[in-house]
Amino acid sequence: MAYNQTLASRIRNRFSVLENVEEKEMMGGLVFMYNGKMCVGIIKDEMMLRIPRELHEAAVEQNGCRTMDFTKRPMWGYVLVDEGGMASNADFEKWICMALDFNAQAKASKKKK
Repeated sequence: MAYNQTLASRIRNRFSVLENVEEKEMMGGLVFMYNGKMCVGIIKDEMMLRIPRELHEAAVEQNGCRTMDFTKRPMWGYVLVDEGGMASNADFEKWICMALDFNAQAKASKKKK
């Protein structure tokens, strides 16, 4: 499964000012790990964001945003934003900041032995 290379470059450019960023290909897309935790990713042409659960309902009411349902089950705290929801630099930055702000309180997934 391919992912949007233009979006990957856009996210990569935004994350270039941060330290401790790692890119991983997973879920058929690309994920940007920040401080060892999943933060932002790309699935096909949509940007995936890990956000606070308490902001989830308000987020999905915004233009171009929907609940991530990668396995046909809604995943609270994870949203997908389509091109229309991040067309402007201000909208793109709003979503990125929401994910980065949450990253500080997010728990890292357990590492497999």
